[in-house]
Amino acid sequence: MSETPMERFSAKATSSSFVTPSQTSAFSHSPEVLPQDEYNATLIANVHPAEWENPEPASRYNLVVIGAGTAGLVTAAGAVGLGAKVALVERHLMGGDCLNVGCVPSKCIIRSSRVLGDLATAAHFGVRVPAGTEVDFPAVMARMRRLRARMSHHDSARRFHEQLGVDVFLGEGHFAGPDVVEVGGKTLHFRRAIIATGARAVHPPIPGLAEAGFLTNETVFSLTEQPQRLAVIGGGPLGCELAQAFQRLGSKVTIVEMERQFLPREDPQAAAVLLAAFQQEGLSVKLNTTLKKVTSSGKDKYLHLDSGGNEEILAVDAILVGVGRAANVEGLNLEAVGVTYDKKRGVVVNERLQTTNPRIYAAGDICLDYKFTHAADAAARVVIQNALFFGRKKLSTLTIPWCTYTDPEIAHVGMYEHEAEKQGSDVTTFTIPRREVDRAIADGEEEGFVKIHVKKGTDQILGATIVARHAGEMLNELTLAMTAKIGLGTLSAVIHPYPTQAEAIRKAADAYNRTRLTPLVKKLFNSWLTWTR
Repeated sequence: MSETPMERFSAKATSSSFVTPSQTSAFSHSPEVLPQDEYNATLIANVHPAEWENPEPASRYNLVVIGAGTAGLVTAAGAVGLGAKVALVERHLMGGDCLNVGCVPSKCIIRSSRVLGDLATAAHFGVRVPAGTEVDFPAVMARMRRLRARMSHHDSARRFHEQLGVDVFLGEGHFAGPDVVEVGGKTLHFRRAIIATGARAVHPPIPGLAEAGFLTNETVFSLTEQPQRLAVIGGGPLGCELAQAFQRLGSKVTIVEMERQFLPREDPQAAAVLLAAFQQEGLSVKLNTTLKKVTSSGKDKYLHLDSGGNEEILAVDAILVGVGRAANVEGLNLEAVGVTYDKKRGVVVNERLQTTNPRIYAAGDICLDYKFTHAADAAARVVIQNALFFGRKKLSTLTIPWCTYTDPEIAHVGMYEHEAEKQGSDVTTFTIPRREVDRAIADGEEEGFVKIHVKKGTDQILGATIVARHAGEMLNELTLAMTAKIGLGTLSAVIHPYPTQAEAIRKAADAYNRTRLTPLVKKLFNSWLTWTR
């Protein structure tokens, strides 16, 4: 009997169907993205064309960038735009995780799932949805592949080479000397080099997991058949986003998380709001639960779980693992050029993103704790300044926000209250529940809040968390304020269109300003009013 698409992709996941290029040198010449359809053919034609011929190298490059994910692409485009001679080396697919197996495909699927989320609550808005609404899962995935292929032009080899003027080399690149990178039999001499090879999904050494087969972010977007029962191992951002999306699309999803809270980095109150939303949608969440082993029989996979001594066996059709990433340091020959690295955490850099070899820098997931596309972009801009212009720009000066794109979203910037206090800053927190915001009431989105931390006795914003359907969009105002060193009190004077969800930020600013009315000030003000009557 032939394998179903689900069985084929799950089986491949034990070695990753999006094969890590270091696993096979031939892969860089003929990358395979499943399923083989017109959309993925367009994707490959853009980000790793089979007929690509590497150019003849220049005598010397100002920058040689290894890795064409977000960090590498931004570095290469920015540097060549300033007049530098740049070579860009990629062994797999240009665009990296973000385009191919990360932000772009996940958000396309999340958008489809939000239609189902809206339909489920339509009756609350006086809209009757006819019975029999169905999800066309293959069409959902085809839409994702179509949009991904459309966006891939921006990251394409031809655009970077022909339009931007970057020498693009496709193949395995490695350091071969103090100022030399070799790729495909060609030698690239550099003044500065950038390591931007990113990271890859890893799986825990759980007995039976590899044998049973599993999905990661590198394989889940190749599905054409929907898993009816899906277990998501790990309650991080990836796990939470895809768990909710697949639940809404019709799978029966269970999240298994070892910690007492999923999204363990986030504000506990924020995680609690999202947990309530998950439970209302029928998504099962098992916290403080350990996966001991996996067994299988036919198409069924059995997860043997332990929660505080209570054992349970969960039967599923597919397993999605999202519990960590490892840096892509293999095959670069970093030892030959004196670059210190850790196999899991990646390349060691200083505040200026310089490695232990002063001529070589790093950016993106290969060296950052915050493995976000926008963090890689920001790091690339730091590298351009420091590598080309002997700049002193420090990574620690950046204000890096992030967002988990569940429904509601959880967005955060700066420090949490406990972090600020640990660093010796007394904090005052202003929280505005969304049920106090008129637009949130009108939209039927009253769960969530805006929480802003300021340094006690001042309006200096130290951090903020927003829980709302479009929290990622709302957070930008606070990120701008922190970057520009604008105090919370000033935001009270910013006129917000009424009614909008972001009015909650102005309400928090108003709440701060009211704290400035000390008893003495109030007494003097009242005296003034009495005198002027």
